[in-house]
This record gives sequence, C-alpha cells and structure tokens, in this order.
Amino acid sequence: MSIKADKWIRHMAESHGMIEPFEPEQISRNGDDRIVSYGTSSYGYDIRCSNEFKIFTNINSAVVDPKNFDEESFVDFNGPVCIIPPNSFALARTVEYLRIPRNVLTICLGKSTYARCGIIVNVTPFEPEWEGHATLEFSNSTPLPAKIYANEGVAQVIFFEADEACAVSYRDRQGKYQGQVGVTLPKT
Repeated sequence: MSIKADKWIRHMAESHGMIEPFEPEQISRNGDDRIVSYGTSSYGYDIRCSNEFKIFTNINSAVVDPKNFDEESFVDFNGPVCIIPPNSFALARTVEYLRIPRNVLTICLGKSTYARCGIIVNVTPFEPEWEGHATLEFSNSTPLPAKIYANEGVAQVIFFEADEACAVSYRDRQGKYQGQVGVTLPKT
C-alpha cells in the first residue's frame, strides 16, 4: 500500500463501500461501559457480530456432515448475548456488509479478548470481489458456557492489496457464498 493502512481502509470504505456500516475510529466504550473494541485499527478493521445466532445442539444425535448439514442441529437465537454450551459452537454473521476489491485478499483472525477465554473465532478469507455479511463461527473450547456479545468486536480483518488484479475473482467464479445476507449454513 502506498498510503498508510488506516487511511487506505478509510478511503476504500468511504469511496468504494468496502465496509458498511463503517467506523473510522477504534470504538472501545459505549457510554460508561467498556466493550470489545471494533472499527478501524492500525492495519485492519475490527468487525462486529450481529445479534443473530445459530447455536449448535446435538439433540437429534446427528452426524456433522459438511455435504449434508442438518439444519435441525441448530437453535435460532436473537439477542444481545449468546451463551454457547461447553465444547460446542455457534454461527453468527457480521454487522458489516463487506465488498472486497478485485485486487485485495483478506485474512480474518479472532480478537485476543475471546481467544484468551478459550473462544475460537473462525472466519475464512474474503476473496477478491466477494461480498456479503460474513458468517462467523465461535467454538467454545472450554468445559463451561461461554458468552458472545452482539454488536461488539469479535475479529480483525487484515487486508492484502496486490500490485495487480487477480485473473479470476470470486464473483467471476460465481462463488456459492456471494452476496450472503444472513447466517449461512454450509453449501456444496
């Protein structure tokens, strides 16, 4: 990048709609309450989790099969705090809608606040010209229930800008997760 990373992110968000809604500063308080930070960081952008969750439950003794995932294995939940059972996981989506430029690839890593509690945030890379709400996976690796806070930071997106655009983008391939707007289950 020829300009500072935070200025590049701000420019891309404001002029190309790369991140909507976009927060140009790092937010770590809501009034008097401390929150898990979100917004523009030094070399990336801290995304938030919406209040829409799908909590995994094995009430039906299902087998987890990525080619034939049983939607009955989830309980839908909307709220400000999601409790993930011990040794289980939940899916959610980002508050932000992302539009990745053709010459950019991102990597998304969980925030240390969650990692230090045994909560793993898993997000796949956002490929060139992918757009949508990202589906987030929270794994509770502890033997205790774990809390996820909606509308607060959960992961940091790091942007890698190439010198030239890719030959075939995610949009060109008509990727199966293009334009997703809710919590999206596995597709084959």
